[in-house]
Amino acid sequence: MSELFAPLFATPALAECFGDRAWLQALLDFEAALARVQSAAGKIPKPAADAIAAACRAERFDPRALGEAARAAGNPVIPLVRALGEALPREAAGFVHLGATSQDALDTALMLLARRGLELVRAELAGAAEGCAALAAAHRATPLAARTLLQQALPTSFGAKASGWLVALLDADDRLAELRARGLAVQLGGAAGTLAALEPGGLALAAALARELGLAEPLVPWHAARGRIAELASALGVAAGALGKVALDVALLAQSEVAEVREAGGPGRGGSSTLPQKRNPVGAANALACAKRTPGLVATILSALPQEHERGLGGWPLEWEVLPELFRLTGAAAAHVAGALHGLEVDPARMRANLDAAGGALVAERVALALAPALGRAAAQEKVESVCRRARERGEALLDVLAADPKIAAQLPRPALAALLDPSDYLGASAELVERALARHRERRGTSRGSPGLPK
Repeated sequence: MSELFAPLFATPALAECFGDRAWLQALLDFEAALARVQSAAGKIPKPAADAIAAACRAERFDPRALGEAARAAGNPVIPLVRALGEALPREAAGFVHLGATSQDALDTALMLLARRGLELVRAELAGAAEGCAALAAAHRATPLAARTLLQQALPTSFGAKASGWLVALLDADDRLAELRARGLAVQLGGAAGTLAALEPGGLALAAALARELGLAEPLVPWHAARGRIAELASALGVAAGALGKVALDVALLAQSEVAEVREAGGPGRGGSSTLPQKRNPVGAANALACAKRTPGLVATILSALPQEHERGLGGWPLEWEVLPELFRLTGAAAAHVAGALHGLEVDPARMRANLDAAGGALVAERVALALAPALGRAAAQEKVESVCRRARERGEALLDVLAADPKIAAQLPRPALAALLDPSDYLGASAELVERALARHRERRGTSRGSPGLPK
């Protein structure tokens, strides 16, 4: 990874989680665990298993040399197994990797890395969710214009907007938690997925290996059935998309012409190389850069689902870098969103000014509803539409044009119209929706206490 750009696209913890040393150790953990369960089953001598386990330390091996050797071998397991054997006494070397295939080691290693990666991504998501929850609670009754198709639509509350962000992040985290609980499976099938070289007792060995490594035991080997990987990639893509939505909303609200929020400033944050007056939404920008890279990576993983026969050609190796990249990008997007939200400067006065800029038109629906009992729904809708059009064309306040219309004035006097046009009194069920979102967040925080990496 580039030292110049990597900090934008990976947190330090996720960069380390899928770094060369971590990959090597996960591969060696597979080899050590395989030797231990084979020893316990009486298939290899215990001294040999002990020697193999003792030698399985990543710092003893050179990832660059193994990577270069992988060019000819097709994957790094083959040179790693050779190097591991050379580091062992002769009486133990012949028992390394016994009955396994390279894909067994690599798939299991990727599952071990994914287990830690999910903890890290979920911890970053929890931080972003905390930011959303804090904004929702603080601004549950702060009115602002809801926008549909990038146009002002109706009043809502900033708390309701933040609640929508919050629930999307909680939903994404639920998917990741489910995969963490059921989807990370050991791989042990041997060369063609039949465990032939491990018989008798191959299935028992696979079950023991799953227990030893803390992974799920699959019903059958999954060498050419890559649904587990695709589910992980898709869930990460959905999480990145939810984070990107938050970032995009923040950036749009922070536009100079809107100016309803601003990311926190400070030395070196959000400045321009040439324009001293600017405070750029850098957290949102960085999160979007991460989120926009993920769809293509998810598609790459999905493209590898159809694989040939019992072991695929070319589809499997692409996962080694693409899935870790999805972990890195999703975790980084969450960290950037959390940074943007914590300390976000919210301007309720500007929100109200933008609401009032339409001269009450955002609440015209409410006037039509109030007229419907007397005029009929269709007639009321048509009448208010024509008045709104007239006010817009003349550049007059909607209240003045409504009050001057005889049909409307006969049903609703000016004070009643003024009350109906108050946007702060037309927020629907937004307060209840905010509370529902916050209740779910509180429940999630309670159930996640004690979970590794999650806020206590």
